[in-house]
Amino acid sequence: MKKRLETLLRSALERLKTAGDLPADQEVPLQIERTRDPAHGDFAANTAMLLAKSARCDPRRLAEKIRAALPEDPAVIRTEIAGPGFINFFLDAIAQHRVITDIHSQGPGFGRSSIGAGQRVQVEFVSANPTGPLHVGHGRGAAYGAVVADLLEAAGFDVHREYYVNDAGRQMDILAASVWLRYLENCGEVLPFPANGYRGEYVRDIASDLYRTQGERYRTSADQVLLGLPPDEPQGGDKEEYIDAVVSKSKNLLGPERYREVFNAGLDSILDDIRDDLGEFGTHYQEWFSERSLTETGAVERALERLKSSGYVYEKDGAQWFASTRLGDEKDRVLVRENGQTTYFASDVAYHLNKLERGFDRIVNVWGADHHGYIPRVKAAIQALGGDASKLEVLLVQFAVLYRGTERVQMSTRSGEFVTLRQLRNEVGKDAARFFYVMRKSDQHMDFDLKLATSRTNENPVYYVQYAHARVCSVFRQLDEKGWARDLGRGMRRLERLCEPHELTLVASLSRYPEVVEQAALQYAPHHLVHYLRELAAEFHGYYNSCQFLVEDGDLRDARLNLIDAVRQVIANGLGLLGVSAPETM
Repeated sequence: MKKRLETLLRSALERLKTAGDLPADQEVPLQIERTRDPAHGDFAANTAMLLAKSARCDPRRLAEKIRAALPEDPAVIRTEIAGPGFINFFLDAIAQHRVITDIHSQGPGFGRSSIGAGQRVQVEFVSANPTGPLHVGHGRGAAYGAVVADLLEAAGFDVHREYYVNDAGRQMDILAASVWLRYLENCGEVLPFPANGYRGEYVRDIASDLYRTQGERYRTSADQVLLGLPPDEPQGGDKEEYIDAVVSKSKNLLGPERYREVFNAGLDSILDDIRDDLGEFGTHYQEWFSERSLTETGAVERALERLKSSGYVYEKDGAQWFASTRLGDEKDRVLVRENGQTTYFASDVAYHLNKLERGFDRIVNVWGADHHGYIPRVKAAIQALGGDASKLEVLLVQFAVLYRGTERVQMSTRSGEFVTLRQLRNEVGKDAARFFYVMRKSDQHMDFDLKLATSRTNENPVYYVQYAHARVCSVFRQLDEKGWARDLGRGMRRLERLCEPHELTLVASLSRYPEVVEQAALQYAPHHLVHYLRELAAEFHGYYNSCQFLVEDGDLRDARLNLIDAVRQVIANGLGLLGVSAPETM
């Protein structure tokens, strides 16, 4: 209906251009919104106020001209001019009932659109370091990124989902050293474990598997490992210096080939676990992009050369710096350290150059809120590379905080004291986890209420929405039990019988669904869809509790059954975009 009104307005404005009341080259900004007060109609347009200045006309007077030029439409009962120049549209209730026919004819496709026009969008999300299992904090980014991608796809965009695997760098070396030290314990060696090593039980499991499959292929005596190491933190030393020394020692003692084998044992085990975990969470990708491949293919070096040729790289204190302050960043960034090693940022520059070269129309990065300061430097790098920085959208996600009663659960990957995403799913289920994760704006703080998520009450929002779907299904089971059959066509021909307040409210809400999906997609805001589904469920439950569906009057019965089946379909469609099931029984 909103698009239908837009067509009417455009036609009226073209008529005014022809009549000379508007400049022939006038841009036509259309903003049509649903009214909050039914006394002001169903929709309102502020077109006259937006065009008044260029038309050199009083807004109310221009609104009258637009109103007079509007083509007739049986769905529009009347129009009124309100306030400084709003055009209010009052719609025929019966015409709005046609949404029920649309829903039944389009089924799972109802609410999808082509507004994205096939634009290619890359959505990169989660991208957690493969140094341990995903925890509940990562889960929010997974749910949010997956739903944003699905919404964009529903809005007609060509979406490419991607996980950036940080399989290079210092943290992965620390993981490899941690696995090796635990492996040596399996060999019978006794040595202290670094204060800054990865301590989780999963590291022991990887080490045990390595020992079981490879025997003592990687064994070195504890004396050789400890020889020449500086003191660790418990002995009054620096834990960072100590772990770096352990990494260096492991590389030297194992040699390149065996070190790479230990490194890959840790990486592959954890990455396989992450893939399985996300798959079971309903999160899938078209590509798992390796950071290591950027170095191995020369992409990092090529990106640095591009920055140098554009004049944005300089040397200072033996290091190479990116002059990002010239492009709006708060300080310049190191690309190559004085020891010749490239930084994480250098890899990020190469990765975003790769994204640009793949020809995406939009690049959407879903990052943790702690990466906020990273945005200006990455945009600066894109600009320095000759790309369009406006193509990059960075969506920030606050980590969810899990509570058990009043006790906050710590989630440090290094110490191993964390609750995994898999544990959360096992406790509350995939549906509740995904629904809860996207209930709020992504950049808002979130406390995850385990008790509420597992409750089977109306206070549990996901249960409340799913129950509405199940309730509709139960009505159709009751219909079968009575030996009656729905006449779909008769119900569609008798939609005018749906005149109760609850029915009119539901019809109006159903017609909003495509707008909500479009808004949620374009604003990267899944919570809009969540709020809509909760409101629709509440309206249905109110209708269910106040009205009989299986009445003797066949015309009215079939009309009502078609209405509630449309509600069921829209709830199923919306839950599907959230990655949540729509059960038929509960």
